[in-house]
Amino acid sequence: MAEIRRRRRRRYVSHWALVALRPVLRYSPTRDAYVLRFIGRRLGPVLRRDRRRRERAFNGAERRRAAA
Repeated sequence: MAEIRRRRRRRYVSHWALVALRPVLRYSPTRDAYVLRFIGRRLGPVLRRDRRRRERAFNGAERRRAAA
């Protein structure tokens, strides 16, 4: 019987959350993410460090939907 594998969604967490969870997580290079030790191959979250940029407030003139 063939095993069906579903790709688990990556969850972005802060650097400090990963530091706090370090004893129970391991880095998986194939996933480029952190997974639970021992059972992370099949169960549990897949965590990535949140490196996404936060948008800064734009102080310039609004140009969307502006008349040409």
